Amino acid sequence: MKAASKAIRPAPAARTPVGVVGLGLMGRSITTCLLAAGHPVIAVTRSVARRGGIRRQIGAMLREMRSEGLLRRDPNAVLKRLTVTSSYEDLAPAVLVCESIVEDFETKREVIAKLEETLPKSTIIGTNTSAIPVTLLQKDTRNPERILGIHWAEPAHITRFLEIICGERSKLANAERVAALAARWGKEPTLVRKDIRGFITNRIMYAMLREAFFLVENGYATPADVDRSVRNDLGWWITLAGPFRFMDLTGIPAYRAVMEDLLPELDRSVTVPELMRRVVDSGAQGVANAKGFYEYTPAGAKRWEKRFVQFTYDIRRLARKYPESSR
Repeated sequence: MKAASKAIRPAPAARTPVGVVGLGLMGRSITTCLLAAGHPVIAVTRSVARRGGIRRQIGAMLREMRSEGLLRRDPNAVLKRLTVTSSYEDLAPAVLVCESIVEDFETKREVIAKLEETLPKSTIIGTNTSAIPVTLLQKDTRNPERILGIHWAEPAHITRFLEIICGERSKLANAERVAALAARWGKEPTLVRKDIRGFITNRIMYAMLREAFFLVENGYATPADVDRSVRNDLGWWITLAGPFRFMDLTGIPAYRAVMEDLLPELDRSVTVPELMRRVVDSGAQGVANAKGFYEYTPAGAKRWEKRFVQFTYDIRRLARKYPESSR
């Protein structure tokens, strides 16, 4: 039996129009999240001819949210609040627009320039970037104070994660306004007050990935060995507690002693690992094309995709049993 899951309940302030630019995998997921929270959503895509397929995909995610207890309203009624267009001018009513296009600096700069040409000065512009410093994206813009990083995690309509990043010229009040909205989207937002490449979670994750590649490439373990170890240690507690809380729970002094011995031994490479180069050069994309660090059949890759989505719902329910604010 599934544990009860708190549905996303639209608040009055969440019913204001918002915009999304880019309707790829993450853009569709972000749109689903915003619709579920009660917003009318204006979504801009170059593939407007595919709007029927886009609406079907978002409708399927809304129905999934309904079946998992995260949406109380009729998914068909919610979907009616979605407008799919190719025109940036249609974004004019939005109080917030989030671009979710490819992770490419120049392309994002072009989109931000288009948004500045068409949006009122009061509209907040969010960029969904994983690593590009917001300060660089603010350079030479008309109103840099309204440009923020809004870093989502996939699947955006299920996860509780959201990082809101201030560039050097961002107005803190705008970031706080987005954080207040994000709480109504079912998120536990983190406000990054000082811009840094990779923000919080990606800096920590990529430090771990670098060490994982070092262990595999130097023959200490296989990818499966590393995965099994991390899953059954780090993965066992991290939904309950982040690293600082975990040190509180398990005894701080021991960590200092280990740091003195271990930190000098950790990998400090600054180049992409050779194993990563070989895997990417082979054409591997992971379960998306059934080719990655593991071997998949097409059917097996599909099963892993479905397993990941179901796990995300399950872990959300578990996390809500142990809220961060518990004392």
